[in-house]
This record gives sequence, structure tokens and C-alpha cells, in this order.
Amino acid sequence: MVQVKKADVRDRILEAATTLFAEHGYARTTVGQIAEAAEISSSNVYVYFESKLKIMFAIYEPWFKQQLDRLDMEIPGLPSPDAKVFRIVQRLWRDIAADQNGFSYSVIQAISAATPEDRYDPTLLHWTELKIANLLRSSLPPKRASKIDCARLAHVLMMAFDGFVLSYRINGAIRCDDKVIAQMCSAILGKSVAASPRQRSNSASRR
Repeated sequence: MVQVKKADVRDRILEAATTLFAEHGYARTTVGQIAEAAEISSSNVYVYFESKLKIMFAIYEPWFKQQLDRLDMEIPGLPSPDAKVFRIVQRLWRDIAADQNGFSYSVIQAISAATPEDRYDPTLLHWTELKIANLLRSSLPPKRASKIDCARLAHVLMMAFDGFVLSYRINGAIRCDDKVIAQMCSAILGKSVAASPRQRSNSASRR
């Protein structure tokens, strides 16, 4: 007999897992603990999710997509390609990496500990890199956009994102100041190293 899934049970599992992941981290949280907090049996958890990894992604994916969707809405309102590219890198490397006390670290931890039985699905990573590539392509001057591979660049930005997330976990802060971001933006835009939009604004105000 096929077991009927109930939305409220699924929600309880996700709520319990969210709390436990935040309190103890992904690695130290067990499916048994999630089941106990959700007031169901461990076997019932597996009716709704194949693994703890799937639970993690069910929590993380909508949150992470919301962060990039907000960026997608913000970028068109910025005044120049420089400002747009700066904001993309800043949002990814600094804001999202540190958001909710480095929430993204739990996903990195989950993926690094995944076994073949967990069936890690890279769909979110592929969606993210495509999203970032499209943001870069639409933000860059057309001539520059035609000269660089935005898809490969998006992959590099995501690899660096993982590094900044780990740095936040280790150091309790994101070690990515405006100069670091400006350096990357200059490479993306094909320019010599320049001050960040914020630094240029401060400089102009002193004149």
C-alpha cells in the first residue's frame, strides 16, 4: 500500500531539521533527532525524504534561490556596468556567504560528507551558475560580454564562494573587503584595478 504523504508532517520534519541544523550543525544532527523533534518515527522521515542530504537541500534550495532572485531584481536599477558587476560579486562572496550565520556552510558540509547512497544532485549548483552567468552577461558592456565565457566565470565565482563560506566558519567573519571585490571586478570588466563604487563615491564627496 502506498503511504499518503501529509503536508503538515513534511513541514514538521523541515522545521525540526532547520532548528537542529542551526543548533548542532549538519554533521552532528541525526535523522533520529529530526524524527524525535518532529514527533514521528525515523522510518516515517524516509517516507518523505530519501536521506538527510535531501532534507538539507529542501531547506536550503528555496532560501538560496530567493537570495539570487533578489539580486536579479536589484541589478537592473544600478547605474553602470561597474556597479552591477561589483554588486554581483559583493552579494555572492560577502553577503550571502555570511547570511544567517554562514548557513551555506551546512550545505558544503553535507555535500562533502555525502555517500553514493545519498544521491547528491547538482541541479542547484547548475541553476546557480547559469543564473550568475546570465546576470554577468546582462550587466557587462556587450563588447566585453562577447569576449569572455560567463559560464566558466560563474563557476570560478562559485568555487570562491565556497572558500569564503569556509573562511566565515573558521574566522567568524568574511575576509573579503572592497579591494578584493574590486580586483575581481576589474578582471571581469577587463580594466586596470580601480576603486570600488563606494570608494569612488567617498572620493568624489571630498572634492
